[in-house]
Amino acid sequence: MTEETPGFDEKPDVPSDAAPEDAAQAESADKAGSAPAGDVTDVALQAQLDQVRTALNERTTDLQRLQAEYQNYRRRVERDRITVKEIAAANLLSELLPTLDDVGRAREHGELVGGFKSVAESLETVVAKLGLQQFGKEGEPFDPTIHEALMHSYAPDVTETTCVAILQPGYRIGERTIRPARVAVAEPQPGAQGTKSGSDVDAKGAKASDEESGGPEEG
Repeated sequence: MTEETPGFDEKPDVPSDAAPEDAAQAESADKAGSAPAGDVTDVALQAQLDQVRTALNERTTDLQRLQAEYQNYRRRVERDRITVKEIAAANLLSELLPTLDDVGRAREHGELVGGFKSVAESLETVVAKLGLQQFGKEGEPFDPTIHEALMHSYAPDVTETTCVAILQPGYRIGERTIRPARVAVAEPQPGAQGTKSGSDVDAKGAKASDEESGGPEEG
């Protein structure tokens, strides 16, 4: 019988032609091959993420631009709507101005009574609701953009060109003038200030001459 030698364990079979160095190289190659594959995957994911972010930024910019254009469009439409409304109201009210002038003259002469008074007041209420505003008052400075001078004179009690009489009131809708106020204007008296200044100079000169000569000479 063959005796077993105690103290020795059985080892797995190893090919007879495989050297220890070859086994170590194979294990190292497996580890080296698995690491670059993970890095490539991370790079690809990062590139895709950058593309998504770029596309998102582009779409956000496009949306903001479209929103700004839409807001500008709404403002233009609203402005045009108000302008068209004012033009239509101005065209209508321009035809009513002679009637309003007649009402004003009748009121000045005390003829606005009875049923005619009620109709006139109703008409004035309606045109006021449409935005018609009357302007032009005596004593206000003359403004050629809203006043039309039909009469001209000089006055010593004014310091600038002033409306001294309102011949026909002016009318406007908002900032749009339908008819300028027709007025009589007065300007400062020519030479009034110069004459006053000259008199003061002569008086001061005479006083200085008297002081130098010791007083006025006796006749």
